Amino acid sequence: MIRLAIVNDYEVIVSGVAGMLADDRHRIQATSVDPTQDNLGSVDVILYDTFGPVDSSMDYLEELVHRTNVPVVVYSWNLRPDVAAEAIERGATGYLSKALTGAQIADAIEAVVKGEVVVSPEIDPPQPLVGGDWPGRTTADLSPREAEILTMIAAGMSNQEIADRSYLSINSVKTYVRTAYRKIGAQRRSQAVRWAVENGFVATPGTTAATDSTAG
Repeated sequence: MIRLAIVNDYEVIVSGVAGMLADDRHRIQATSVDPTQDNLGSVDVILYDTFGPVDSSMDYLEELVHRTNVPVVVYSWNLRPDVAAEAIERGATGYLSKALTGAQIADAIEAVVKGEVVVSPEIDPPQPLVGGDWPGRTTADLSPREAEILTMIAAGMSNQEIADRSYLSINSVKTYVRTAYRKIGAQRRSQAVRWAVENGFVATPGTTAATDSTAG
């Protein structure tokens, strides 16, 4: 049994990835951990979900690799070859696309444990994930990308901040926001935040919503 630690500040994302791996629990035991604590040495592989700007994510990746001495696999929407190459140079033993299914993630984790370096072959902009499930997502038939963006909205981020953190253009973010709003019946940001709170999308205690505005 491979012990996999999922490192991300957002519980909805940690729970979502663990849910995707539920069918493979006979080979992967997924758990969330506090990355600030020194308890990562008890796991076999770390799945690091990059959720911040490239520079800060890479710096933290390097710190995580050296501090834990455990194989670290990056899990990201950013499929730029230069970013993946830098991650490997900084010590990552894998770089996986968020478009992978749970079974594909499990296969990649097994390969890493066997000593391989695994990098997703896709270089095109990522498509919405198929086959996974996220807490609160199915209520409104949200795609995982829409669910992730709603999490960031609930954390008080503006559309530009979301674009910077998710490596999307501002127009793409606005499109995802509009489709998410339509699915949850929201017309304003405050309504989207309220829906997110009521459906378990609160990412970080104490955050406040961005200035109320429409999706466009």
